[in-house]
Amino acid sequence: MPVSNTKKIRKAIIPIAGKGTRFLPATKVIPKEVIPIINIPMIYYVVMEAVEAGLDQIIFVTSKGKNAVADFFDRHLELETFLEKKGDKNRLELIRATAEIARIMTVTQKEQLGLGHAIAQVEELIEENERFCVLLGDDLIIGKNRPGIGQLMDISDKYDRSSVIGVMEVPIDEVHKYGVIKGTPVSGDARTHKITGMVEKPKKEEAPSRLATPGRYVLNSKIFDYLKKIPRGAGGEYQLTDAINEMAQQHPFYAHQFEGDRFDTGQPVGYLEAVVDFALKDHELREDFIKVLQKRLPLNGIHKL
Repeated sequence: MPVSNTKKIRKAIIPIAGKGTRFLPATKVIPKEVIPIINIPMIYYVVMEAVEAGLDQIIFVTSKGKNAVADFFDRHLELETFLEKKGDKNRLELIRATAEIARIMTVTQKEQLGLGHAIAQVEELIEENERFCVLLGDDLIIGKNRPGIGQLMDISDKYDRSSVIGVMEVPIDEVHKYGVIKGTPVSGDARTHKITGMVEKPKKEEAPSRLATPGRYVLNSKIFDYLKKIPRGAGGEYQLTDAINEMAQQHPFYAHQFEGDRFDTGQPVGYLEAVVDFALKDHELREDFIKVLQKRLPLNGIHKL
């Protein structure tokens, strides 16, 4: 493995190999990640978070039947010609810009054996001592002032290029859905913790904290050493959480509470929440959408949205 002398983080790993069973039967024929939030596939927002944070190499860890994700970020000459002849400059510019958003690569995960296994597939693309980002493809994080993953990159730079995971505080009854950290707050930085351990999907009585990760990481290439050592964990899968737990015993590892809104679009309710939120923030759709809500849901106070 060659040694990287580059300090800037350039690569974003986005695992999308899952089957999307919560969205069946739609995901029988289309990847979950291209299901739209109004008219834009959810994966676009994840990629844009990476690009706006300064990352310019996107690596999808994919599986059979997921070609539509990479295709969305590729040129579509027939459609471009049609729009050009039609004189639809706005849509033409939009789809051309999508194809030029970043350098896109794909790596196939032949078996879906967990997030740790998915990340292990990209080892050959990461140089020694290189930092890279991981963004889960069905979690949307709309950061305040700075993209969510960018906030973690800043913390990594601040603390000697260490690995960092994004966390959020969740109700104690929901800790069983996430990887949960054990750590101590950094002096003078209440939103950042130094990790001493991590537990994957703990029972609430066993949870070390209420700080859970929704799927944003800045990792050093050392993580691959630990991914090779861990056995199968929760759900019979190779859990990234287990590798982080081991790595944190020997290397500084931080967790940071990002600022922003998070939508779990891998769940139908979280997906619907994102659609509603995005529609209410769209200046062209907002008023009509509120009228639809008023018509369908005649609730007191809905006019105040």
